[in-house]
Parts: sequence; structure tokens; C-alpha cells
Amino acid sequence: MKKILVLGAGAMGSAFTVPCIDNKNNVTLVGTHIEDEIISKITSKNNLHPGLKCHLDQSLKIEKFENLSKIFKQKPDLIVVGVSSKGIDWAGNEIAKYYIESTPILLLTKGLTLIDNQIKTLSVKLKKILSKKGLKKINISVVKGPCLAQGLANKIRTSVVIANENISIAKTIGKIISTNYYSIEYSKDVVGVEVCAAIKNIYSMLIGAAEGLSSSTANIDVKRKNYLNTAASLLKKSISEMVYLTTYFKGKEETVYGLAGLGDLYVSALGGRNSRMGKYLGDGLAYNKAKKDFMSNDTIEAGELVLEIGPKILKEFDKNKIPLMTNLIESICHNKKLDINW
Repeated sequence: MKKILVLGAGAMGSAFTVPCIDNKNNVTLVGTHIEDEIISKITSKNNLHPGLKCHLDQSLKIEKFENLSKIFKQKPDLIVVGVSSKGIDWAGNEIAKYYIESTPILLLTKGLTLIDNQIKTLSVKLKKILSKKGLKKINISVVKGPCLAQGLANKIRTSVVIANENISIAKTIGKIISTNYYSIEYSKDVVGVEVCAAIKNIYSMLIGAAEGLSSSTANIDVKRKNYLNTAASLLKKSISEMVYLTTYFKGKEETVYGLAGLGDLYVSALGGRNSRMGKYLGDGLAYNKAKKDFMSNDTIEAGELVLEIGPKILKEFDKNKIPLMTNLIESICHNKKLDINW
């Protein structure tokens, strides 16, 4: 039995506790400094998570942020970071206060960021934060793949990939958290896995726009019944652009065709928040209006990523290599109707 600390009580962080507990671990879920209300709701309703709409295991220890130092004093064997991409700075600074060097960290969060005006992965950012605090032996793995939080929380069969340049570390973590419904593959391609996991959100939004983009002359009913031709075309083009971007950042092409790339893109395009936003964009709404009117309480990962790195991509990348991404960035950053250059 291992001691696992999960930081972040959102949907994915909370869902991740399920396989950890089923693998006979001692698991503590700690909310962030802005999640006290969520923690109170969970504990007051017999561990019913308001976002997941299901009960978390009764053996799960659930704590508010104020008790984080107490949990770290118990010396967890694995630290799981399940905060939003915007929360990485905060999480890194908090972990640095208590981190025992070489303790494995597993990063759930998907995204990319700018560091010194260069596009970097979130594991690089987290390591940089910890290094600035004087820590040297920092052990970060990432886990990505087609995993919707509610499905995992309900023990739906799921496959993910854990990446670490030291594959033995990834496999050690895998043994701690895998179950008969949560299976794990392994990769040394940390950069490729993280890039794929981030940019697939952008492409799932584009595929989600397929119905609206499928025709400029057909009526709504015809498009609704026949848009899959367009969706398939966007899927193929998306994969091509993902290969270009992943290899540009020194990831491996094969990673695009794995769980973190094609696998995650498939799930996100069918049922994620980014795809739903894409539907509104395809129908002709500008991003800001769609967000305000229909998804004001939702985190749109692709939108946040575009606003973070989009201007740099427009300025420095060859638009002919990534026309779909270029079109979406221009739509979101300039808050205008999405127009695809077919």
C-alpha cells in the first residue's frame, strides 16, 4: 500500500482517486486554495462529487487546502497534480514548500505555456518552478490519453499512457495505479505525449465545428444528417497538423497515432467541452459570445491554450503547414466567425 496525495479536487483529480484506491492505496484528495466550497460539498453529501455526479470511495481522505502541510508531513509516495493549466504556478510553489527530493510527481494537467517567450510543456514549467526553489532531484512523469473524468469515476474501461524519459519510473507508477479497468502504456517521449495531449483540444474543437462548416447551401436538417463527411476530412487534416507540430517540438511522430494523440482526439471530438464549443463556432458564433451565452461556467481548454500561445504561433509558424490551427487561432484571438481555408 502506497500513500498517494492528489492535489486538485476538480473532475479529473477526483476521478483519478478511484483507480488509486482500487489498487489498495492510501489516498488523500486535497483541494486547492479556491476549492474549499467543493470540498465542503463533497464531505457534506457522503462523498458525492458535484461535478462527477457520483460518490467517491468512503476510504478516500478528503481535505481542504489548509491541511496540505499536514498531508505532506506524512511523506506521500506519489504526488499527483490535478490542477488546471492556470494553476500550475500555484501548485508548483506549494509543492516546493514540502517536496522531498526524488519523490515521484505525476502530472495530469494538459496544456502548453510560454516560458521566456518560448512554447514549453507544463512538465518543463513545473520542473522550472521547483528548480527555482533550490530543488535538484525532481522526478516528474506525465499521464495522458483518452480519459473523460466521469467515465473513469464510474470505472469505465480506460487506457492511458505514462511518459517519463526513465521508463522504469513510469512503470513503477503504473503498477501503483493500474486496475482491470484502468490500463496503462508507457513512453519515453514526454514532449510528444504532452504536445499531443494539449493540441488535440484545439483540433477536437475544429472537428466539433464540422456540422456547421459542412455546407454553405444545405439546410440545418441536411447538414445534421450528413456532416460526417466533413468531420472525417477535418480529422485527417488534424492528424497531419498534429504530426507537424509534434515533430516540430522534437516529439515522435508515432506518438500522434497513440493514446495521447489520436486516442485522446477521438474521445474529445465525440464528447468533450472543446468539441461542444466547436459546434457553436461552426454555427457561426464568435468565441466570446458562445462562451458567455452557453458555456460561461465551463473551462474551455482549447480556448485558453489558443489565447496563451496563439499569437506566437501566428507570428512565427508557417501558416501553410497548419491551416486549421491558424484559422481557429484567428477566430478566437480576433473574436470573429470561424472560417476554414479548405
